[in-house]
Amino acid sequence: MAFEGLSERLQSAISQVGKGGRITEADLKQMMREIRLALLEADVNFKVVKTFVKRVNDRALGSDVLESLSPAQQVVKIVDEELTALMGGEHVPLNYSKQPPTIIMMVGLQGAGKTTTVGKLANYVSNDGHKKPLLVAADVYRPAAIDQLQTIGQQLDFEVFQLGTQANPVDIAKQAVEQARRNGNEVVIIDTAGRLHVNEELMEELRQIKQAVQPHEILLTVDAMTGQDAVNVAQAFNDSLDITGVVITKLDGDTRGGAALSIRSITDKPIKFTGQGEKLDDLDVFYPDRMSSRILGMGDMMTLIEKAQRDFDETRAAELSDKIKDASFDFNDFVEQLDSVNKMGSIKDIIKMIPGLSNIPGLNEADIDEKDMVRVKAIVQSMTPHERENPDIISQSRRRRIAAGCGQTLADVNRMIKQFNQTRELMSQMSNGKSKGMRKMMNQIGQLQQGGGMGNQTTMPNVSDRSFMTPEQLQKEADNKKIQRRLKKLKKRK
Repeated sequence: MAFEGLSERLQSAISQVGKGGRITEADLKQMMREIRLALLEADVNFKVVKTFVKRVNDRALGSDVLESLSPAQQVVKIVDEELTALMGGEHVPLNYSKQPPTIIMMVGLQGAGKTTTVGKLANYVSNDGHKKPLLVAADVYRPAAIDQLQTIGQQLDFEVFQLGTQANPVDIAKQAVEQARRNGNEVVIIDTAGRLHVNEELMEELRQIKQAVQPHEILLTVDAMTGQDAVNVAQAFNDSLDITGVVITKLDGDTRGGAALSIRSITDKPIKFTGQGEKLDDLDVFYPDRMSSRILGMGDMMTLIEKAQRDFDETRAAELSDKIKDASFDFNDFVEQLDSVNKMGSIKDIIKMIPGLSNIPGLNEADIDEKDMVRVKAIVQSMTPHERENPDIISQSRRRRIAAGCGQTLADVNRMIKQFNQTRELMSQMSNGKSKGMRKMMNQIGQLQQGGGMGNQTTMPNVSDRSFMTPEQLQKEADNKKIQRRLKKLKKRK
């Protein structure tokens, strides 16, 4: 995730506060210095950093932090509120017109992912209850732009309006809106032309399209990987077109994320969506408070719940619950659940959304190789339908046949089936009210999701009782061990 480095630095800076139970002005000064460096290294605009740090410092000094028994919690609260305010404070939804069609004009530079974002947005508005979005190919300059949009339209089964590369983009936009009114399209999304850099010719064309169709939304697509330049681009487009919102793409890339923290302050226009991935459903609604919580390591359960609900089938969930209770959960169910988790994103990202889980030592470094998922599915798919439905009948001879069929070793197959059986038993215990074994279940699920360590040896860290200890408890345990060792030495001397 783009904010990973910033997240680690901020958490580290805040964790140093109040270790002795109280906090001094010197402690605050050192923490402010660390926060300032963390934001600058994340490529946040220096003016934004200066204002942010001053606000946090003034609030910390002016509150009861210095007298608080839990100063770190007080500071986290202040930083969280100021980060949320920095990114806009509240979520700003799309401005749907009361008289359809709603016209959305997508603008941005080449390479920012604008055309792909048009498809993602069309998929989003369709799932949001606005049927029959019309995609408009108004980029007549980039040779593959029209073909790319048509391919996206075919994948989503949405109509694409285009008049070829010789037509005037303004005429294309006007005729598309007229057709949408005739055909009852509720949303029109116009993919306008981009350039390698901002120039007056581009802006004039975009101003003419805006005047011709009067869009309800003008969304600027910016590439998070361009850093500070993304802020400059946003300011230039806003000055010319008075944009209504921003979509930040490639937040899953190797980027520092500062653009997202700077754009709102510089342009005073809301970030409405973020793109993280290449799939056409990889578009997330931007919530400043949730993003702030994730940056500060406090999780994001609401987004996780929403991701899970997208494909939630209440009837199927009830069936699975019954299967788990009586331990009849089979390999077909297992693969179905793997696919459901995959749709929600990487295990690493899901862990970060669960409050507290990302702070377990070693767990925040866990990552699941998609190839391991493929290996697990290959083993299951090499079973007969009868074997998948009845895991207990899989004998050693059957396992040898399964291993040969999927190209894995017998040891790999044995390991995966053993872990599956253990997990199934623990899940049954949990659903029947037997709480012991929960941590074992988490560990088993982690190992299963990694293919039991097949291929590479990067497995989920063992989630033992010690992983849930606080730093103070771990230190106390270490001190006790030292005392025990000293006592043993004294006994030997005697």
